[in-house]
Amino acid sequence: MTRIVHLSDIHVSSAHFLTDVAESVVQGVNEISPDILVITGDLTQNGSHQEYIEAKEWIDRIDCRNKVIVPGNHDSRNVGYLLFEDIIGARYSCCSLDGVTVVGVDSSQPDIDDGHIGREMYGWIAEKFNPEEKDFRIFTLHHHLIPVPMTGREEEIPEDSGDVLELLNRCNVDLVLCGHRHVPWVWKLNDMFVLNAGTACSNKIKARTTQCYNLIEIEKDGERNNGWRIRAYHVIPTGERTLIVDTTMNKDQTENYI
Repeated sequence: MTRIVHLSDIHVSSAHFLTDVAESVVQGVNEISPDILVITGDLTQNGSHQEYIEAKEWIDRIDCRNKVIVPGNHDSRNVGYLLFEDIIGARYSCCSLDGVTVVGVDSSQPDIDDGHIGREMYGWIAEKFNPEEKDFRIFTLHHHLIPVPMTGREEEIPEDSGDVLELLNRCNVDLVLCGHRHVPWVWKLNDMFVLNAGTACSNKIKARTTQCYNLIEIEKDGERNNGWRIRAYHVIPTGERTLIVDTTMNKDQTENYI
């Protein structure tokens, strides 16, 4: 089994970062002991050097060798995308482990909240999802590709979200992980799940939501050729889990969706 923890929208800053909640998140994630850690952006509030240093120190306390981290719109403020590269790492990355491939892209633009992937990246994305492989495919970005309920007036969805969704469908992507709207949600589009994370440990929550993150468990389905069993949970900082997806997937069929 491959365990993936998906965090988003940490917003390290004196105004929004909740230290006690963040401590609980670190402890909870380390107890899960994930094989891959995914963080879908907004590590910082203003993209400042000090915020990046504090975010890096916090992330480094999570015991996970394989990390896919992409920037969000707040991280690209004040030329912060350059600090992301200096302190966190590449803004585009790929991780493959035990038949699971995770591809992360930067959907942010400097000093603009709207999302954008860009057609110049489509070839790179398709290349990372090797058509010869029968792997479980995960695409990660900060911005939401599909509107999220209970987030108010829709805005800042990637300008090219339709083209990106078509690309991901063509690449047989199984799961999309994203954040930005601070509300946890899951959509099913064709045979692909789109899983939004809430804010992990900031005070920027909305309406009736609370801080939370996602846990995804993936394993080969022994009864099906090229089949995968996936379970996904919303996890709150105190550790309680809510099952949101429990399904067996292959390239032709999806069933048992909760």
